[in-house]
Amino acid sequence: MNEEPTTVTSTMDAVGGSENAAAPSDGTAADDETPRRTFELEETGFKEVPKRWRKFYRIWQGEGDTLGPNEVICPVCKVVIRSHREFRPGDRVYCMPCMSRLVVVQRPDGRLEADVLY
Repeated sequence: MNEEPTTVTSTMDAVGGSENAAAPSDGTAADDETPRRTFELEETGFKEVPKRWRKFYRIWQGEGDTLGPNEVICPVCKVVIRSHREFRPGDRVYCMPCMSRLVVVQRPDGRLEADVLY
């Protein structure tokens, strides 16, 4: 009767912040087991949000501006939303300047964009 205690692991959604119990993979890109790359964020001077959150947003610079793997543009207010970790399809993000909830999707050309939930 010396049975090992079983533990249930759960993962914290890096962007959305919701806790999801570990489940079998259904083969989507969001279930990729490779670890996410992390990035160091610096203050960008974005003054439309409280000081604590300014490093997570920056102003879109126009056509010559490129987005990193940890950045996605808000389709509502055209502000770049940044994260400590790289974005993957299915991640949920919140745009504080326009108060929109977004989900990251992958377009046919391979780039990541955000679609508005509400």
